[in-house]
Amino acid sequence: MDAIRIRGGKPLRGQVRVSGAKNAALPILCATLLSDGASLLRNVPALRDIDTTAALLRFLGRDCTVDAPEVRVAAGSDVRPEAPYELVKQMRASVLVLGPLLARFGRARVSLPGGCAIGARPIDQHLKGLEAMGASIQLQRGYVLAECARLHGAEICFDLPTVTGTENLMMAAALAKGRTTLVNAAREPEVEELGCVLNKMGAHIEGAGTDVIHIVGRDELEPFDHAILADRIEAGTFMVAIAATGGDALVEGAPLEHLEPVVVKLRRAGIIVEREGSAVRIAAPKRARATDITTAPHPGFPTDMQAQFMVLMCTGEGESVITETIFENRFMHVPELARMGADIEVRGNTAIVKGVRGLSGASVMATDLRASASLVIAGLVASEGETEVRRVYHLDRGYEHIERKLAGLGGDVERVQAGG
Repeated sequence: MDAIRIRGGKPLRGQVRVSGAKNAALPILCATLLSDGASLLRNVPALRDIDTTAALLRFLGRDCTVDAPEVRVAAGSDVRPEAPYELVKQMRASVLVLGPLLARFGRARVSLPGGCAIGARPIDQHLKGLEAMGASIQLQRGYVLAECARLHGAEICFDLPTVTGTENLMMAAALAKGRTTLVNAAREPEVEELGCVLNKMGAHIEGAGTDVIHIVGRDELEPFDHAILADRIEAGTFMVAIAATGGDALVEGAPLEHLEPVVVKLRRAGIIVEREGSAVRIAAPKRARATDITTAPHPGFPTDMQAQFMVLMCTGEGESVITETIFENRFMHVPELARMGADIEVRGNTAIVKGVRGLSGASVMATDLRASASLVIAGLVASEGETEVRRVYHLDRGYEHIERKLAGLGGDVERVQAGG
């Protein structure tokens, strides 16, 4: 099994380019189920989750060719409206085929989702919304069974913002009869991106990226050609890695307009963040200032950047308080950081981080996607010893060739066999 080996203590310098956004590409791939013809996605990252989604689309009867940074999807054999556990367990986003299958073919059998073990992420909001649109829903032996003659428009108010719930219902409503309104919808840039693609397909969507979205359904939708926007979480991860190592480097293609909460906190920590043409320059002192963060739905501080920012605070000056409000199990990286010398105390959904002078290399175990990234950053920071991050299959779900990109910034990072 692969691992990432890091010899740290070197400031990152140079330039790194941001890949396309995984969290935009996955729902857009699922949206190809809404039409026949050949759709083309460009600027798609070469990731395990993309391969998993392509395999699922092929199982469903689509002709899907992955040649990163392009993915082509066209109608293939007869559609099989079933997403089995063997595929869905690998990635929570697989549940995004539920809305398109139901809207297009009138039935769907989709396994309850899997993915990172960072807390309960039920799909009750998806199901309540589909029922409001006329679907008959049953839960049977770990599967969602959904049927309808044709979905109809409805006003749906989410109990809480849910990204995949918003996306699933947007796709379902794009082929529903009449007008659908989603209230308290997720506002993430990836939701706005999906709305843009659905409009290219012929749907009529207003308000994607705000908390109220209006969708007027169509009888048929067309295939599309679309370039995926840059990955804000990958960009933020590199920005924090450069800052944590006391580096000075450019992040090419970083979408600052979608990273404002991260930029604000970096600047409060004493990090220089400046736009230079199409890139962002990150320049950092030897030690950052302690800075508190609280995660929140977009446009708040993203939960997907919490673990990385915690590493920056581990060697900062002073004490910082990090509060996680989205997922209850998202401090699983803390024991691994403690093995490297971090001083962190967890109290419920809050972590108290006392900055130390330095970290030391250790063998650590990744527990989820963003925890993996945080451990890699910690390895880059560690001025003594060698760090080996195991279970990097988590990392490969969301970061394209991260060891190559970090090596391009001067990091001593390589992929090896675990324990080798």
